[in-house]
Amino acid sequence: MAKIINDIQPRGIASAYVIAPFDEGMEALQKKGYALISLEDNAQLRIQEGKDADIARNGNWVREGVLRIPQKGIFLTKRSPMLAHAQEATQCHRKGQDYYLTNEQVEQALEGAVGITEKIIPTNDFKNHPLTVSAFVNHAEAYGQFLQEAGITNMLIYASTSETQDKPFVRQLWFWGLGLDSVLGGDGRNLGCDLRVRGVQKGAVGTAKNIEVYTTQQLKQALNHANIPGLEQTILAELRKQ
Repeated sequence: MAKIINDIQPRGIASAYVIAPFDEGMEALQKKGYALISLEDNAQLRIQEGKDADIARNGNWVREGVLRIPQKGIFLTKRSPMLAHAQEATQCHRKGQDYYLTNEQVEQALEGAVGITEKIIPTNDFKNHPLTVSAFVNHAEAYGQFLQEAGITNMLIYASTSETQDKPFVRQLWFWGLGLDSVLGGDGRNLGCDLRVRGVQKGAVGTAKNIEVYTTQQLKQALNHANIPGLEQTILAELRKQ
């Protein structure tokens, strides 16, 4: 049985991860009451825990997927069919194959999906770009500022536009750990590998919807405006102990 590591304790969202193939990790997390993390929650927790925290330094699978439809395009879907068919999808990747979709699955995956037309999105444009607004929702602007403070100026999208197949398929999205750039990875068949499958539990102390997230720079500006500069690191350190 895969071992669950509870590395983020409840402060609105509790999070844990498993290092395992996707299907085994999903099963282990679900048995403990965790749901696979979304990009929005992942971004919030990175801001909350800081750029040097484990959740920021290491990547993990997220709920979203990259949907490819012949003659139609490539899309970021928030309704990946792989979530409901983790074993089948993982087995396809173990065989070096893609997880192909039925017409019904395509229709469901397209609901609310956003087209992927660019490979690079500047972090100072997160609040305006349709893809980052869809991905990070209410935390798009704050996450862009968080990345800028970490010295990261771009987010790269790994979803090859040159690959063609005659049937629609989806690949689960991998949210890379922070490096020189931030990366959304949707171009591999790696579900069968021992990788991080991260889950979340909500409601212990509030929810993701009612917690306000601020970057270090925003806190610094507020303290300067209140004529009490220089306390941002002390305040953040105390908040992270709670």
